[in-house]
Amino acid sequence: MQSHEQPQTIPALVAYAAEHFTDREALVDGPVRLSFAELAEQVRRTSAALIASGVKHGDKVAIWAPNTARWVIAALAATSVGAAMVPLNSRYRGIEAHQILSRAEARVLFVAEGFLDTSYTRLLVEGAAQLGYTDEAHVVPGLPKLKTLVSLPAGESGAPVDTAVLPLSGWDDFLAAGLGADPALVAERAAQVTAEDIADVIFTSGTTGRSKGVISAHRQSLGVSYAWADHAQITEEDRYLVVSPFSHTFGYKVGILVCLATGAAIYPMATFDLDETVRLLREEKISVIPGAPTIHQSILDHPNFPAAEETNWRLAVLGSAMVPDRLLERLRTEARVQQLTTAYGLSEAVVVTMCRPGDSAHTVTSTAGRPTAGFEVRVVDTAGRNVPAGTAGEVLVRGENVMLGYLDDPEATAKAIDADGWLHTGDMGKLNEDGYLSIVDRIKDMFTVGGFNVYPAEVENTIGSLDGVSACAVLPQPDDRMGEVAHAVVEVLPGSQLTEQDVITHCRKWLANYKVPRTVEITAQLPRNAAGKILKRNIRPLAPTSAGANA
Repeated sequence: MQSHEQPQTIPALVAYAAEHFTDREALVDGPVRLSFAELAEQVRRTSAALIASGVKHGDKVAIWAPNTARWVIAALAATSVGAAMVPLNSRYRGIEAHQILSRAEARVLFVAEGFLDTSYTRLLVEGAAQLGYTDEAHVVPGLPKLKTLVSLPAGESGAPVDTAVLPLSGWDDFLAAGLGADPALVAERAAQVTAEDIADVIFTSGTTGRSKGVISAHRQSLGVSYAWADHAQITEEDRYLVVSPFSHTFGYKVGILVCLATGAAIYPMATFDLDETVRLLREEKISVIPGAPTIHQSILDHPNFPAAEETNWRLAVLGSAMVPDRLLERLRTEARVQQLTTAYGLSEAVVVTMCRPGDSAHTVTSTAGRPTAGFEVRVVDTAGRNVPAGTAGEVLVRGENVMLGYLDDPEATAKAIDADGWLHTGDMGKLNEDGYLSIVDRIKDMFTVGGFNVYPAEVENTIGSLDGVSACAVLPQPDDRMGEVAHAVVEVLPGSQLTEQDVITHCRKWLANYKVPRTVEITAQLPRNAAGKILKRNIRPLAPTSAGANA
């Protein structure tokens, strides 16, 4: 796509894709196979239904579901009527979802009722009760703005499932309500969307424990997508497997939007399935797979991994983690992957740096690339002064694609983005002489469990609410399957009878499953410095473990 013809709004991008890639496959999800023209029609029908349900320009439409074809349609429709799309992680507990829906003032919620035998509506009711809301005046207690709930099942059926405990429209019934909408009105609403309108509010856990809603305009969500697509050399010949959750900036903006911009076919994966991934590589000729190095390692180690001549695997995206040289070698020799890249990003800026075609193997294994999407990158010391090349410091980012700010949190916005427009990432990194960035530490103490970010402070605050707990430290613990899992060291008051299982049970009640500590150690005293601050570095890490089936 030439820069002069790049659409600056998502509805314009949907129309562009339908015009330029009309009959090419756009979306493949099991038996569902849609061309770009068919996808655009599905988006138009869903837009009409949203208008019929009362969604106005500037409203919020939330999606609480895993990666599916209908997730794509619902998200594109929300932005096509001028609403902001608010995705929720499918692993959230009810209280987490309720708090986000409340802060976003969402009017419509698409929900994956019944996914993995989970009643999301029941979780929402339980979350309302935990927060003290029991009124029956609204569809969901404590959420007066939320008027419509729509079933977004992972399967073919659009009917509500039996587990629902709230009024829930089936997908087909919801669409039927929009059949009477004037097509001219639907087109007018799409045309009214501007590049500066809010496209999405994506919540990311804050290090203080309170989630932050990252606000991006249409031009920003598309700007990073176009830059990534260009450097990754995505074309209409590509078939793109998206394992990263759509609820995360990468899965949505570097998945869905990239495919619309380039004509690549998108293959959503609701949960990572190694057998299915290997099958798709062989039978569907998947050519693009982003994921942590452990995902690529497991693909190569699969007993049925096909011979290279049976596949069309062109691009492996390996995140920002340091990539073992051996993995790079195996991807090139055993899978004949032509292009390998690493990148660095965060919700507030999506993709900040990225490796380019032609970068050396050493560059790919040791850095996260150089700035992209118009970003400037600095590495500074604690006084805010630039540090020499090769010296670690905090990574600062500036550019037109840095978020607009945090929803309902001007104080956090001002703290994150200084008066000169620099976003203070909280990540420690270093730049080499050629301007390539290496990340040497995570955001504060953040770690990743199975692809999901975990912020220890949020887990520590939850554990701290238990009777008998005086302090807590949550750290990453190596894990054979998930890469890392949470390990909690809990300091208890004298005489407390609190057990490891008490802590885990409490966390399961209040937190998404991936945040729940897999192991807990009860102690009488945590190590502290003279000022009383807990010294996490003095806590001895545990040996690698294998997480249970509920990870």
